[in-house]
Amino acid sequence: MTRGNPCQLPGMLPNYDPNDSEAGMKILEDLTENVEQIQQRVLEEIITRNARTDYLKGFLDGQFDKQVFKKTVPVVNYEDIKPYIERIANGDSSNIISAEPIIELLTSSGTSGGQPKMMPSTAEDLHRKTFFYNLLVPVMTKYVDGLDEGKAMYLLFVKPETKTPSGLMARPVLTSYYKSNNFKNRPFNRFNVYTSPDETILCSDSKQSMYCQLLCGLVQRQEVLRVGAVFASAFLRAIKFLEHNWKELCSNTRTGHVSDWITDPGCRKVVSLVLNKPKPELADLIEHECNSNSWEGIIKKLWPRTKYIEVIVTGSMAQYVSTLEYYSGGIPLVSTMYASSECYFGINFKPLSKPWDVSYTLIPNMAYFEFLPVKKKNEDGAQYVQCNGVCKENCMEKETEKEDVETVELVDVKLGQYYELVVTTFTGLYRYRVGDILMVTGFHNKAPQFRFVHRRNVVLSIDTDKTSEEDLLKAVTKAKVIVESLGILLIEYTSYADASSIPGHYVLFWELTSKGNNHLPVLDPKIMEQCCSTVEESLDSVYRRCRRKDNSIGPLEIRVVQHGTFDALMDFCVSQGSSVNQYKTPRCIKSGEAINILDSRVVARFFSQKAPFWEPV
Repeated sequence: MTRGNPCQLPGMLPNYDPNDSEAGMKILEDLTENVEQIQQRVLEEIITRNARTDYLKGFLDGQFDKQVFKKTVPVVNYEDIKPYIERIANGDSSNIISAEPIIELLTSSGTSGGQPKMMPSTAEDLHRKTFFYNLLVPVMTKYVDGLDEGKAMYLLFVKPETKTPSGLMARPVLTSYYKSNNFKNRPFNRFNVYTSPDETILCSDSKQSMYCQLLCGLVQRQEVLRVGAVFASAFLRAIKFLEHNWKELCSNTRTGHVSDWITDPGCRKVVSLVLNKPKPELADLIEHECNSNSWEGIIKKLWPRTKYIEVIVTGSMAQYVSTLEYYSGGIPLVSTMYASSECYFGINFKPLSKPWDVSYTLIPNMAYFEFLPVKKKNEDGAQYVQCNGVCKENCMEKETEKEDVETVELVDVKLGQYYELVVTTFTGLYRYRVGDILMVTGFHNKAPQFRFVHRRNVVLSIDTDKTSEEDLLKAVTKAKVIVESLGILLIEYTSYADASSIPGHYVLFWELTSKGNNHLPVLDPKIMEQCCSTVEESLDSVYRRCRRKDNSIGPLEIRVVQHGTFDALMDFCVSQGSSVNQYKTPRCIKSGEAINILDSRVVARFFSQKAPFWEPV
């Protein structure tokens, strides 16, 4: 690929040696310099391949023109394409939406009707992801020296998967990648040598996987140059796991013997090879650091050569930044990439920027990108302001785009403006609303850079769960039936995601009263615990999987508050600029001051006593 011309290689994926960082940077410069030409070529390629699919031919009528595509193919949500994907899951041909065979369905953390969304994927898409991952290396080596002189302790895990009636596997995008030959048979890259053997990453028992990966990371501590996981929440769970299990890990290190409860044969074999022999001095050192009264800076103490911690700390993961900084000992936090089940989108070209300054440059050969301008609820043209969970008069509570608004192309977005991302992919999604709200923060060459603002309609998230206001209302409505049968009324409620502990958990604030009077009722703990469980059982599959299988979300809590608490919350919101006439109770709050107002009036606390039911679907 040369400057000034769109990529000419098959699949639009340039070939290069990932060990050659200079070549990687050259490709990135070319891609970001030729954005308009590459985006045009991407759309032409997608239309040419797929115009005769059942989905597109109904709109294009045999035409291959870009303007016809944008005029006739509608911008859609998941519910619009769900019937097509379900038909493929049940045995229909991929040709319904994709000319390339769909080899699997990627389950999204966003949900539809309580179940994970399923996104189509092709064999070529795995190559596109590999190309994308390889581009992360030259960016990091530009800012951090010597990454080829040691190893990465990246804690990577597979999630549960299931087989659809058609025989296609349905699984999370990262599980798909780790189980693919692209990952398992990847060429040697001296910049990405892991302390975790593949067998420990691919172990389906999350506890055995976590234990073995941490053990391998501790044994190779002097070789570790960077640590991390995909999400900040997952890395913090690993630290908490270490806090609970360091004595046993020390014992294994001291004796050179893997604990008997590690029964996965692949794990036992590879970890035994890493352990090799008894290491009593190393065990003493680990014990000394872990036995300290404070774990502040524990990552730097255990892995002293660490140059950065690689985790996603944008979006809902931002709530974990302060906890990560406590454990890190001053090590920079790095968010390298922006991706989803639908598509891999962008790269952070300034990886050492502070978490709140992170922006991603969209890579134009990943998909065809469009953007829906996000308008304010009132005062069109005024700047969007995040409400922090306490909505002021000049802040919109949710996005209100007109359905007939025209999309903006990647090269036409404006600095400082807010947009919802729309993608057309090589895998069968056409003008699909991803649901992410982004703000344009700058440009790298001619490629716009975006800050992730939030997910559309999501109010609660701890890990990969995404609970909307509607989902929360349905769950609370089912739970309040229990107390209403006892003559107790739920007057008002709100919620927040409490990330102060590991794992974090959902907190609901309830104001209750007895029917017929204004007194706080006497509450039966068993009944209130049942309410907690009912809310959990009513939330979607991803929440229940995180809670039951992954243990990445703690038991849901209901905090009962005294009478007048929500009046005090309204007074606070009004003092912050909300209109008395337009005020309504926010169903999720993030403001620390607002949470303190509620917490100061709590009269009783109850937790779910059992994990909700979950099975792969």
